[in-house]
Amino acid sequence: MESKTTAFLANLLQSCIDNKAYVSGKTLHAHILRIGRFVDTFLSNRLIELYYKCGHINTARHVFDKMPQKNIYSCNAMLAAYCKERKTEDAYQMFVEMPERNEVSWNTLISALVRNGCEHRALDVYYRMNREGFVPTRFTLTSVLSACGALVDVECGKGCHGVATKFGLDKNMYVGNALLSMYAKCGRIEDAIQAFGDLPEPNEVAFTAMIGGLLETDRVEEAYNMFRLMQRFGIQLDPVSLSSVLGVCTRGGAQSDGFACNMNGQQIHGLSIKLGFASDLHLSNSLLDLYAKNGDMDSAEAIFSKLPEPSVVSWNVMIGGYGQKYQTYKAMEYMNRMQNHGFKPDEVTYINMLAACVKSGDIETGRQLFDRMASPSLSSWNTILSGYSQNENHLEALRTFREMQFRNVHADRTTLAIVLSSCAAMGLLEDGKQVHAVSLKALFHTDVYVASGLIGMYSKCNKTEMAKCIFGSMSELDVVCWNSMIAGLALDSFDEEAFTFYKKMLGDGTYPTEFSYATILRSCSKLSSLPRGRQVHAQIIKDGYVDDIFVGTAVIDMYSRCGNVDGARQVFDIMPSKSTVTWNEMIHGYAQNGCGYESVCLYEDMIQSGEKPDDITFVAVLTSCSHSGLVDHGLRIFNSMQKYGSEPLLEHYTCIIDSLGRAGRFQEVEAVLDKMPYNDDPVVWEVLLSSCRVHANVSLAKRAAEELFLLDPQNSAPYVLLANMYSSLGRWDDAKEVRKMMVAKQIIKDPGYSWVEHKNELQASALDDNIKAVGGKS
Repeated sequence: MESKTTAFLANLLQSCIDNKAYVSGKTLHAHILRIGRFVDTFLSNRLIELYYKCGHINTARHVFDKMPQKNIYSCNAMLAAYCKERKTEDAYQMFVEMPERNEVSWNTLISALVRNGCEHRALDVYYRMNREGFVPTRFTLTSVLSACGALVDVECGKGCHGVATKFGLDKNMYVGNALLSMYAKCGRIEDAIQAFGDLPEPNEVAFTAMIGGLLETDRVEEAYNMFRLMQRFGIQLDPVSLSSVLGVCTRGGAQSDGFACNMNGQQIHGLSIKLGFASDLHLSNSLLDLYAKNGDMDSAEAIFSKLPEPSVVSWNVMIGGYGQKYQTYKAMEYMNRMQNHGFKPDEVTYINMLAACVKSGDIETGRQLFDRMASPSLSSWNTILSGYSQNENHLEALRTFREMQFRNVHADRTTLAIVLSSCAAMGLLEDGKQVHAVSLKALFHTDVYVASGLIGMYSKCNKTEMAKCIFGSMSELDVVCWNSMIAGLALDSFDEEAFTFYKKMLGDGTYPTEFSYATILRSCSKLSSLPRGRQVHAQIIKDGYVDDIFVGTAVIDMYSRCGNVDGARQVFDIMPSKSTVTWNEMIHGYAQNGCGYESVCLYEDMIQSGEKPDDITFVAVLTSCSHSGLVDHGLRIFNSMQKYGSEPLLEHYTCIIDSLGRAGRFQEVEAVLDKMPYNDDPVVWEVLLSSCRVHANVSLAKRAAEELFLLDPQNSAPYVLLANMYSSLGRWDDAKEVRKMMVAKQIIKDPGYSWVEHKNELQASALDDNIKAVGGKS
């Protein structure tokens, strides 16, 4: 009779548990107490389960403490209660106090610790479980492998793999999925593929994990092929697996053919609608992310407008998408709409908005947003610092960095690299030293990213020895460090040493990048060392960079500056694609080497090719026309500038005045002078004065000299040029007057020097006064 009553009450309690009927359960509890059945451990265990599943963990504990007789099931029930409520400390204490434990006890605690981010502690409990002789189950290994993946502890994961194989659990679907997921998260993709192949019947979890693992290791095409394989296997698709493959399409659009990946994404979009997942919020957010990152904001707008209840993630994706397209006003519009709909901007919202402002150059609005943040994260600080640095507001970047320190926000490697870049740009050695001190204190000075910034900062502040000292102290060097050191030496005109470091980099087994080649080619140019330039060119061909526009342009510049303009043209002709900079370098190369006609012909080829000339193009071709006497060609090109959207600048006017002046066409010079907007620049008048001296145009020379006396009163050049001109014409009194003016105004002519190379050393000797009066420095 008693057993029937107990069974009846247990069934009623189980019904209350299943339906979470808290009030009915309490009534049953009172009845059990009244009839004296609380001593029944089985019923008391059901009461504990009832209370914790109804969210009343304190009541469950009260029942546990009042139980006259507890067994292992009572302890496991209370342990499960603490784990369900994420009270990991209470759960751990409960576990420690248990008089005995079984596999359920160990698995419950390990699983809860992993779910709550306590992976290290979970592994400690697992090791203790092994020491106490308990055999791991599939539940144990699944949780432990998840912890290994989260900690990127591949050695522990491999140990668990061995245990799974020993007990025949490696073929278990749950353990197998956990194994391949662990290997994928640890970057051991080949091991993950092996684990996937060992699964007798991979399910959607296995395929999704493989897709994610391949994506994380940038094997985008293989990830998409895995999705196709999943379909061929007839695996049922769900919103999670579709979201994973949308991540593949998104990553593919950022890395390769964005149009093709967008098309794949549209196919997945269609499939999700066909399968009835169109209303799934997580999948819809993945679709939003795909279209936003591929720049298709019209499609993103269409999806967003159909969301029944957008989440904060949905709003953030739209804000980030418009920010990526430099449409700050649209990003701001979405942020305002987000707040109007009752959503509070989170950290991601502000970072996306800050990034939008930085990309569009609207740093002022970005700062206003930043100031609205109650407690900006490190990412937010780095974003605003990057904005100031990119917009060349380096002083404000340094002020913000100091503010960051005052607010006790600890810098990371990104922070220090940005601030060092600003110090380098302004040549602020003392500020750079302070940042160096911060990096030492934070133990970031050996980080290759920060070390590269330090090398660059000291190099730009002419402290090459300090830069070399930092470089030499690095235990590991990457290509960025090598590039920074080579660029620093080149910047400080240590081009021989730069080339030595370049050879050391090759000897170290570090592969040069585009930046490496462009830097060392500039050093070859400054050394006028064609043999070295050819060596570098050969290495470029060997490494497969010959078709790179950036590198190819640097090669053209090197050959041109070393006087081998035909070699430069050969490189130019075989380049598969050319930028405006490439055309400019070749045109300028012809100008440097006195090939004016070829320069003009190449300019015309550029126009015919459809490439739009810029301001630098016109400077190069007009300079070439000036030096080669192609005056009419130069005038025609100068007059056509506005047709190509370029307004003539000072440099262009200087070139055309120089060209007309060299040809003695001074009436046209005066016409240009009368209409040009740069009459207050001394360079124009110096060029004109030199031409007047050659052609003995006294009246215009006098006008040019008088302008220079006003614009640059302490410059001795116009006085000397004018005096020498009078002397060559025999107008000694006028020459004497000019020299008297120099004495009266206390204008001193710098002594001239002649540089002579003797025994590998440069020696200077002063020129005599007569030569000095005519020539200046030689």
